[in-house]
Amino acid sequence: MFSKVLIANRGEIAVRVIRACRELGVATVAVYSDLDRDALHVRLADEAFALGGQTAAESYLDTETILGVIEKSGADAVHPGYGFFSENADFARAITDKGVTFIGPPPEAIEIMGDKISAREAAEKVGVLSVPGSTDLLTDATQVIAFGEEHGWPVAIKAAYGGGGRGMKVAGSADEAEAQLDSARRESQAYFGRDECYMERYLTNPRHVEVQVLADRHGNCVYLGTRDCSAQRRHQKLIEEAPAPAIPDEIIAAMGEAAVKVAKGCDYVNAGTVEFLYEDGGFHYLEMNTRLQVEHPATELITGIDLVEQQLRVAAGETLPFSQVDIEVRGHAIEVRINAEDPSGGAFLPSPGPITSMKTPDGFGTRFDTGYESGDEISQYYDNLIGKLVVWGHDRPTAIARALRALDELEIEGVATTIPADVAILSHPDFAAVTHSTKWVEETLDLSSLVAPRVEGDADTADETPKVKRDLDVEVNGKRFSVSMWVPESAGAAGGAPGRVRRSGSRGGAVGHGSGDVTVPMQGTIVNVIVSVGDEVEIGDPIVILEAMKMENNVNAEKAGTITEIRVAEGDSVGGGDVVAVIE
Repeated sequence: MFSKVLIANRGEIAVRVIRACRELGVATVAVYSDLDRDALHVRLADEAFALGGQTAAESYLDTETILGVIEKSGADAVHPGYGFFSENADFARAITDKGVTFIGPPPEAIEIMGDKISAREAAEKVGVLSVPGSTDLLTDATQVIAFGEEHGWPVAIKAAYGGGGRGMKVAGSADEAEAQLDSARRESQAYFGRDECYMERYLTNPRHVEVQVLADRHGNCVYLGTRDCSAQRRHQKLIEEAPAPAIPDEIIAAMGEAAVKVAKGCDYVNAGTVEFLYEDGGFHYLEMNTRLQVEHPATELITGIDLVEQQLRVAAGETLPFSQVDIEVRGHAIEVRINAEDPSGGAFLPSPGPITSMKTPDGFGTRFDTGYESGDEISQYYDNLIGKLVVWGHDRPTAIARALRALDELEIEGVATTIPADVAILSHPDFAAVTHSTKWVEETLDLSSLVAPRVEGDADTADETPKVKRDLDVEVNGKRFSVSMWVPESAGAAGGAPGRVRRSGSRGGAVGHGSGDVTVPMQGTIVNVIVSVGDEVEIGDPIVILEAMKMENNVNAEKAGTITEIRVAEGDSVGGGDVVAVIE
């Protein structure tokens, strides 16, 4: 086993890996951005090293800085978590070239499956068929239009080096192709550091079913049941359950066997997930995620297998302690993602800010995985996952009832959360009857009257007493040292907190209110200004595109008229309620 593991990630997954290492007697090293210097994963790790910067690109995606920390810390293994560098073959290769173990698959397997195009080809070679699509990288919207005219609309545009719904957009017609391709590229670049995209036919009413696989270096590979992840919005999962319900046993077995074929076909090692779309009694291969999935706890609860422990043991060269015949699925598990989003009216707008209070549920078969505690801050620069509520029951109705009970106990103040939408999903007869699909939340579930509970606390609390980095000289036992410290801005600092552009306008408003002032509903970054001064706009026309928590949101006009003023440019940071344009 390893002596020291560096976790190249943050938040909930970093905390999860740190705890698994601690149980195995393995020391841990955390890394952190300027914004995460007091985060829970930093507080729990044995050692922590600063990466600098605020955004992911400036910190958690800075390869050279992370490699430097590996050397300084003496870590002999690196766990990438999920997101960031978890599916980056160049990063994995850079780790292994230093003689350090990458706790994940070989770089060659990541390259095959991380490129969704070669992944389709690899699956087809072992007889596992995909949804109809193109294996060519997209260069312009005309390719999307031609594909849609031939195979039918809508068309899914997807990040070639992504996953988890990030960098995926759907073009419903030729008129939408260019805008959706541009948006997919921006999201992919922001989240994965690459903007290549491909396309495939978007199925009309599928369920999203995935198979967890685990393979060792000695040729053994097993599948650990299935998960259903069909309750989604914006192609990102809200609720997952294991095993996938209401699917015949023979199809479940066929999916599992297909997943193992795909894994063995690329010489896969460690934990991974093979995803399928299930519709009308048949299934299509979708992609393989060469990492630990966010929803892995649901599989852990139905199999009794600690997946992170197995990741560590497999990476250390151990043989899997079980074969396929030993895998037994018991009961039913449901995982509910608690995101910092305001689901009022079905909008799911990001809601960054400080968590002023959080009280988590407990009880039989109840687990809550999180990277935050009361007083911690949800930053606009990172994913908005606060935590994962995971419950187990002896059958599906029991698990649903337990999840609803636990959600009723869960209290989070300071930011809006998806809890009201989660309750609406779990309480709906369509969910109980398993008649929902990946489009059900957005197309069928009526959230128009949903109003999230009033958020207590001010999302700008952190701005009231900002801290700045200062280089200071100190003496310890008569010896002089130069150190960097984070001190209150008022302690000799000048100017505002870094990284924030403030615009005139009232705070906290929704967009426009018909006044002519176009305001943004949350803090974030302007990624596209769609209009120019002098343009005529109608109610509902997009004015700018705002990125917050790695998601893009259109900010629309609530008044018809002429654009007389634009107060932002691409790349500007804005706060909730800031005026970005004026309509007269």
